[in-house]
Amino acid sequence: MQLLLGFLFAILIAFLAYRAHSLNKSGAIAAVVTGTIIFGIGGLDWAILLLTFFITSSALSRAFKKRKQGLDEKFSKGHERDAGQVFGNGGVATAFAALHFFFPDSPLPWIGFAAALAAVNADTWGTELGVLNPNSPRMITDLRKVVEKGTSGGISLIGTLAALAGSALIGILAALLFPIPNPQLPLTNYFLLITFSGLAGALFDSFLGATVQAMYFCPTDNKETEKHPLHTCGTPTVHIRGWKWLDNDWVNFSCGAFGVLVAIISSVL
Repeated sequence: MQLLLGFLFAILIAFLAYRAHSLNKSGAIAAVVTGTIIFGIGGLDWAILLLTFFITSSALSRAFKKRKQGLDEKFSKGHERDAGQVFGNGGVATAFAALHFFFPDSPLPWIGFAAALAAVNADTWGTELGVLNPNSPRMITDLRKVVEKGTSGGISLIGTLAALAGSALIGILAALLFPIPNPQLPLTNYFLLITFSGLAGALFDSFLGATVQAMYFCPTDNKETEKHPLHTCGTPTVHIRGWKWLDNDWVNFSCGAFGVLVAIISSVL
């Protein structure tokens, strides 16, 4: 019955997001799949964390449009999430929600779920609010190198603080809703564990963007971009660095996975 209710709830949320242009058709279908697993297996507490990520990230992607003008040419996709983006951001969290079905008494599925969402939420907040930084970002691999706003691998003070805040929001909820509390471990420990694991995931995302993420070049606009095969202007883009298979969706997936890795290693030490 809970799985059926989760399926119906996931359809409702996906439909509303589709009507609000936060998801396209493929993204809505993917959201039904991930939502059914998370809502149907995890229940209300798991749904709260997922919805917190989705609602805040969708709102921030639409905010400060004037400050973001000209940045769309940098990013591979727009604010309407497709299936790749849904699975890239929510795939790791969904896997840990599924693990909860097999290990209902273990705290690790919840820790992995929360850490994955904290990481992708941190990455989204850092990206969407980093444009408010008055100065240009610097490449994470060389903090002396100044790059254009929106450049993969670029970080700034405001962007990093925004990433920390996005991770902390999930961390607070994860601690308060922790399904298997341990009286010997204060809730603040869970909060710190999830928060800093999420921030680590977001920084790892930036590191991948600066090193091995596939990047392209538009000869017409003379711009580096994630877009491929065509740039915003319609010109075919040319691969200049990184692994061709490692697009932004896989980088986002790696962001969540790295946050989980940090959280689980830290929790068992």
